[in-house]
Amino acid sequence: MGKYALRSLGRFLALMLAVAVVTFALVSLSPIDPLQANVGQAALLGMSEEKRQQLAQWWGVGVPAHERFLSWGWALLHGDWGISLRYNAPVLDVVASRALNSLALMAVAWVVSGILGFALGLAAALHRGKLLDRVVRGYCFVLASSPTFWVGLLLLMVFSVWLGWFPMGFSVPIGKAAADVTLADALHHMALPAITLSVVGVANIALHTRAKAIDVLSSPYVRFARARGQSPAYILRVHGLRNLALPALTLQFASIAEIFGGSVLVEEVFSYPGLGQAAVTAGLGGDVALLAAIALVSAALVFGGNLVANLLYGAIDPRMRLRGRGAQTPSAQGEDAR
Repeated sequence: MGKYALRSLGRFLALMLAVAVVTFALVSLSPIDPLQANVGQAALLGMSEEKRQQLAQWWGVGVPAHERFLSWGWALLHGDWGISLRYNAPVLDVVASRALNSLALMAVAWVVSGILGFALGLAAALHRGKLLDRVVRGYCFVLASSPTFWVGLLLLMVFSVWLGWFPMGFSVPIGKAAADVTLADALHHMALPAITLSVVGVANIALHTRAKAIDVLSSPYVRFARARGQSPAYILRVHGLRNLALPALTLQFASIAEIFGGSVLVEEVFSYPGLGQAAVTAGLGGDVALLAAIALVSAALVFGGNLVANLLYGAIDPRMRLRGRGAQTPSAQGEDAR
């Protein structure tokens, strides 16, 4: 366990370093001029040369990327995440104020898409070739090929514009003081973005679960159980769920990255103030400190999800419990499950 923990820590630190380097490199190669993007071309032309130089120094224009990266990294090691030039506030404050909205949105979508996708996949496998199976597959194929922002716009047009069941956007009612916002208000504003992420995330999990369930139902021990008179539903519930749980668990935790990527588009469509919207704002404004912080947080979430999946393998299948040389990888556990 100690060796596995050290290896995991080493991989985590390497991932954080790689994400930070790539983020700084991409921002440095971006054609966006931070001064023009944040001040405006007309205002910039009306400034004096001295004022423009002060703003350029404030935004770090002209400073080599490696120098800015080393300065930022040294400050980060001392607990200073920097100042968000776009929001004129400490980066940690900006991330903290928006992380709760994004995490709540992604958590709801992750749980709902996982449960619904697993249930639809099992139902389609049990009724293979029948009407229910065709409906589930058609639903999944359509959503798997539909862009997240298009689904969000469609739901926004139907349920907000036409029916008026949900608000047009934002996380709280417009013009209402923060102290007066209730939990019901927050849930009402989060419902439609969460539904959008959930219905899109169902497709891959349902199709994957259906394929694995069909493999389980075609295995020799299932045929033997059916010869004894047991129903397919009973066999799948008693004998097949453990074999299905391992690949479903891997796919579910791996979908965290997909859900976070989808949340960026959903937050833009619904004007939902979360990390995704802040990342877009930081990228368009050249706010490298905020963009790097959001990239590190998202990478940590994905790494943490995969780590939790690895640790849960042993609880589901005793053959995959942690040994002195560490835990098996998802690819290795997939071979054992087959």
